[in-house]
Amino acid sequence: VQLQASGGGLVQAGGSLRLDCAAPGRTISSLTMAWFRRAPEKEREFVAAISWSGRTYISDPAKGRFTISRDNAKNTMYLLMNSLKPEDTAVYYCAAIGSTGTLATAQAMRGRGYDNWGQGTQVTVSS
Repeated sequence: VQLQASGGGLVQAGGSLRLDCAAPGRTISSLTMAWFRRAPEKEREFVAAISWSGRTYISDPAKGRFTISRDNAKNTMYLLMNSLKPEDTAVYYCAAIGSTGTLATAQAMRGRGYDNWGQGTQVTVSS
């Protein structure tokens, strides 16, 4: 699955951005999808996930500020980020897993097992 992330940019603290993850020519309705991020000199961090059935998970650092959603008709997943903080600065990656199995989905909702990755999009939050 080819994934294309977009929507990153430079924003002041407290501002908002929406990241898009498109899968051109691919129906995403059977995919569990997620957002990860990697800040400079830090390990990759699991941010949020949305299952093929629409169940969502938001990590603690993002809870209350970020919303993950999907539009299957547009083959696109979104991450709406509000109240951005400088510590949200990172390269954000979208990912997907093709299996709809119960175990694979449960693992994916914990940030594990993703086998399709898009290129990153840079988010920079200035203080």
